[in-house]
Amino acid sequence: MSQFETETGGQLLQLRLERYPLEEAVTQLQAWEAADEYLLQNLNTDALNGRPLLIFNDAFGTLACALQPHNPTSINDSFMSQLAMRHNLRINGFDEDSVATQSSLVPLPINPGLVVIKVPKTLALLEQQLLALREVVTPGTQIIAGAKARDIHTSTLQLFEKILGPTKTSLAWKKARLIHCEATLPAQTAEPVISEWALDDSEFRISNHANVFSRGGLDIGARFFMQHLPEGIQGRMADLGCGNGVIGMTALALNPDAEMLFVDESYMAVESSRINVENNLPQDVSRCHFEVNNMLAGVERETLHAVLCNPPFHQGTVISDDTAWRMFCDAKRCLQTGGELRIVGNRHLDYYQKLRRLFGNCTTIATNQKFVILRSVKTASHH
Repeated sequence: MSQFETETGGQLLQLRLERYPLEEAVTQLQAWEAADEYLLQNLNTDALNGRPLLIFNDAFGTLACALQPHNPTSINDSFMSQLAMRHNLRINGFDEDSVATQSSLVPLPINPGLVVIKVPKTLALLEQQLLALREVVTPGTQIIAGAKARDIHTSTLQLFEKILGPTKTSLAWKKARLIHCEATLPAQTAEPVISEWALDDSEFRISNHANVFSRGGLDIGARFFMQHLPEGIQGRMADLGCGNGVIGMTALALNPDAEMLFVDESYMAVESSRINVENNLPQDVSRCHFEVNNMLAGVERETLHAVLCNPPFHQGTVISDDTAWRMFCDAKRCLQTGGELRIVGNRHLDYYQKLRRLFGNCTTIATNQKFVILRSVKTASHH
């Protein structure tokens, strides 16, 4: 746990902040960064005048905890970030209901007095959020954004300028930089925020919301995985970390007697999966369930026949197999005896040994120069 101290509005602020989920490899890392501090030192809550305060992309709730006396609305595509924010509000003794949460897919509160943005890594997500803001801000709205200096590019500033209005950037401080923007709302032609492309060797057309991994085309790991999916499964399957849902959709077509749970911690990923099933496999919608969740939390033990997973190997900017390991453990808990976890992973990550340790068995289904496809079966002796 780290002690966060800064000054905001002339007041000294002290918070206890933790990363979430509460695992050793993660909690040792600081739950805030210099950009959070820089933002809090430079925003003016007097601009609110009783109007809404909006916070975007607050990874662990640092800004929400600091600004909770103003009853902000926190907008985030990440369910895990929302859980982290709730956790940090609790450990500081704040009322969890003092901060409203919503995903980036929901219309924003109108006429905000102050908008605070942590600039996301994905330019497409920033564009989607700025276009949504354009619908609700007024010339009197104070708009301030922040990020690591290295993550603020000319293209970032041009996006603010094009969508909202005149934009200037601050000096760097502790390797962080701020963006100040005036909402003059220049005339512009809105670009579509959902990208769409044809899936190779199929009749599928894939739609992707702004924050979905590999939104411009099929990633090479998924392409390889789709050639080696299980067939003939009867019962419930899960596409864990589903992204745009291409793995689950391909498996649905191969397993006509199975149901598919599409689950991801990104609201935009789950919504993209839902759109893709509805558009491409309308006859199979009744076999599908779509859920924004922390892994398979709340899914009952021993109720799944197969779990398919293309796990991420980083959390934010931290390269780590923590997320993958939690996915594997959750899959094991939810699989029936005889049920299988099938994954694709980069060869260098050595998932083989991890799965062998967890399940007592692991089979290599296929391998190429970059990826490996592995299968572990839940046995009676490894519950």
